[in-house]
Amino acid sequence: MTTSDGVDEEKRATLRRFAAVGAASPLARFSDSAAADTGESDARDAIAGYLSTTPGAHFSKIRDDLQLGTGETQHHLRRLEELEAVERFRDGDYKRFVLADRFDDFEKNALGYLRRDTPRGMLIELLATPDATASDLADSLDVSAPTVSKYAGELETAGLLSREDGYAVERPETVLLLLVRHADSFGERAMALATGADGLISYNG
Repeated sequence: MTTSDGVDEEKRATLRRFAAVGAASPLARFSDSAAADTGESDARDAIAGYLSTTPGAHFSKIRDDLQLGTGETQHHLRRLEELEAVERFRDGDYKRFVLADRFDDFEKNALGYLRRDTPRGMLIELLATPDATASDLADSLDVSAPTVSKYAGELETAGLLSREDGYAVERPETVLLLLVRHADSFGERAMALATGADGLISYNG
């Protein structure tokens, strides 16, 4: 809904919701006085707040979920990078973003794959059912065996999966923690996994 003065109320509500997440945490320091003077701090706090709940989001998702323009998103992300509040990493064709100094290289790599439906589903299934076979994964995710094989190869190359004796998630507690901590942003399978995380942590330990 757009008001008579041209303000998009839905966009403003979205920005305020995520800005509140940013402003209620140490992220508040990322809003400089110039941004506050020009009314830009809400957008920057919103991006920072969004990335605190959705780490590893790519540029287009940030733009679309926060209902920002392309140039607007580029401008604020660039400024947040200059302030060393946000960092980007390359994931194939995607530019993904996380809050600065929060994740190591393995975790950023994992986040990139967890933001993709089939690799995320494979990792979730293997955490929940460590003896799952390629056929089990294909059936559970409703994909073909070649698709499972393709992504298994990618996950192995990325250091997230071992195929020495069946399939096994590398650093499973780290991957599980990322899934549980940000389950809302990863969908229903991740949220279901999170409900039984205590037992899985015991197993993976």
